[in-house]
Amino acid sequence: MQHHKNVLLVSKTSRLHERMRELSHSLDISVLLSTPDTFDQAISSGHDFDLVLLDLAGLSSETINKVDAYVAGNSGIPRLFSVDEEQLPSLRMPVQGRSDLILATASEAEFEVRLALLLWPGEETVPSDFVTIDNMTINLATYQVTIDGEPVDLTLMEYSLLSFLATHPSRAYSREALLHRVWGFEYCGGTRTVDVHIRRVRSKVGPQVASHIVTVRGVGYLFKL
Repeated sequence: MQHHKNVLLVSKTSRLHERMRELSHSLDISVLLSTPDTFDQAISSGHDFDLVLLDLAGLSSETINKVDAYVAGNSGIPRLFSVDEEQLPSLRMPVQGRSDLILATASEAEFEVRLALLLWPGEETVPSDFVTIDNMTINLATYQVTIDGEPVDLTLMEYSLLSFLATHPSRAYSREALLHRVWGFEYCGGTRTVDVHIRRVRSKVGPQVASHIVTVRGVGYLFKL
């Protein structure tokens, strides 16, 4: 059984705030939001944190060093680093302690898995990296999809859309909600993009899996188990 956990988000921007609010509903976590200026206040607030999530965009080395010192002084609590793709070549992960990284543009489903694996290691209730439905397997850790053991050539957005729907089954999502949850706040295109990607995903995964992706008239789409 999962036990409630406290997460500290250290971020110079607010781009992950809404995502963490959503995850606080799907995972048994409380999230305290802090900026580099309020980090000292956050760690002296009396809360015991079980994980620090750092959004590295714009964070100074001074702030990162402060976080390192806090983690080292608190039994090496795990860290999850949220990074932009262009930061990957220069990223150096800590040698000490448990840590992981995730792209800031990753789907909420992947954020949920990576947070859970750090917060509840080894517990049976931790979401698996693998989602299997009929003859399809989604590997959430490697962004790969196979049908009957054969890889399916999906773009990143096609994969993100499919994995989000498959990990949130039996609930209808509007096109606007899917744009918000899969493409993110910064996307400026119209809702027709969702229809185009749904059509491409259905054609690539084949009729057996495609039958799970149901069009809900007047609403949007639902993944039926």
